[in-house]
Amino acid sequence: MFQTKHLGVFALAATLAMAGCTTVDPQTGEQRTNKTATGATIGAIAGAILGKATGSHHRDRALVGAAVGALAGAAVGNYMDKQEAEIRQQTAGTGIDVQRNGDNLLLTIPNGITFDVNRADVKPEFQSVLGDLATTLNKYPKTMVEISGHTDSTGAAAYNQTLSENRASSVKSYLVRRGVMPERLETVGYGQTKPIASNATAEGRAKNRRVEIELIPIVENQ
Repeated sequence: MFQTKHLGVFALAATLAMAGCTTVDPQTGEQRTNKTATGATIGAIAGAILGKATGSHHRDRALVGAAVGALAGAAVGNYMDKQEAEIRQQTAGTGIDVQRNGDNLLLTIPNGITFDVNRADVKPEFQSVLGDLATTLNKYPKTMVEISGHTDSTGAAAYNQTLSENRASSVKSYLVRRGVMPERLETVGYGQTKPIASNATAEGRAKNRRVEIELIPIVENQ
């Protein structure tokens, strides 16, 4: 049985396929649907869904790729170059670190500008930044987005794990409310397991309390 999000992608893909296979009669002005082409397109999408019914990241990328298309060859780098330029402009001066790792983009967002201590609701001052990011994500739909939450080692590990998961989910929820396709968004909480600095100092703990957003291009045959 498909999960709800898979059915959502199929419905979106079918809608796109129907739109793409509709033509206008030049004499009558009536719209006509090429049923053969539509059926073939939806069939191909269904095949992608059935063929990727197991797995996680690869499956989801195949599903979204079936709906919005995938990138190939030199188009991948060019697509991510343009997206990176817009994101760097949007995040300048916000404290958000943007790194390019191959064709992936990694945004590291300090906890101080995203959430209050022991809270998982997005701060009002960070919402405008997320709103700008949502605009860019909607402009460049051929990317998957992995949102990960991280904490320092202060407190119980189980508590930190739940807090990191809730914070990642809060960022996802906000992006969805701003129109980002939910099937593109994956969340994970790492708790205190992936520090980027020493937890022995206050400065290091502050760096470890963060949210990371990684943009991953949807590439053909992946």
